[in-house]
Amino acid sequence: MAPTHPTRKEETRERIVRTAARAIRRRGYDGVGVAEIMGEAGLTHGGFYAHFASKAALLAEAADRAGADGVESLARSAAKVPADQALMALVDAYLSDLHVQTPEPQCPVAALGSETPRQPPEVRRAATRRLKELIGLVERQMPGWGQPGNHEKALAILSAMVGALVMARAVDEPALARAVRDAVRGLVQDLGTADRAA
Repeated sequence: MAPTHPTRKEETRERIVRTAARAIRRRGYDGVGVAEIMGEAGLTHGGFYAHFASKAALLAEAADRAGADGVESLARSAAKVPADQALMALVDAYLSDLHVQTPEPQCPVAALGSETPRQPPEVRRAATRRLKELIGLVERQMPGWGQPGNHEKALAILSAMVGALVMARAVDEPALARAVRDAVRGLVQDLGTADRAA
C-alpha cells in the first residue's frame, strides 16, 4: 500500500499547530492571539476557522504538540546512552543550560504550569495526558523499572526537575541557577545508586 501524503489543508493545519506550540511555550497561553499565530505561520487571520472551531481547540492541539515534542526530545536523550545511564541522561538534558535559557524547545510543564489551571478543559486534558506520558518516561528509565514504589519516585523526580527548572529560570544569579540544578541531579543520582544497591 502506497503511503498517503498530507493534503494542503492538513499541511496548513500542521503548520498552525507547530507555530502555536512554539508560541505558547515562549509567551504563554494568554500571551498569544489567533491573529498573531496565523501571522507567524504566514497565513491570514481569516483562514483560522477553516481549521479550528475556536482558539481553545487550537490551544488544546498546541498543548498536546508541545507536550509530545518535550517527551520525544527527552526520550531521544535517554535512548542515546546505556540503560543504566538513561535516567541521568534524561535529567541532564532537562536541566541543561540550553533548556534553562530557551523554554521553547522542550518542557511546556515548566513554561505553562502556572497558567494551565485557568485554561479550558480541553487544554487541561491535553496537558494532563502529556504530563502522564512524561511521568511514564521518567519511570521507565529508573533502575528496577516496574518495582513497587517506582511510580511515586518518578513523580517526585519529575516534580523536582520541573521545580529546579522553574527556579533556575527565575533567578538572576547564574551560580544559584546552577546550584539548584546540581542539587536535583545529586538527589536523582543518590536515588539511582540506592536503588541499584537494594
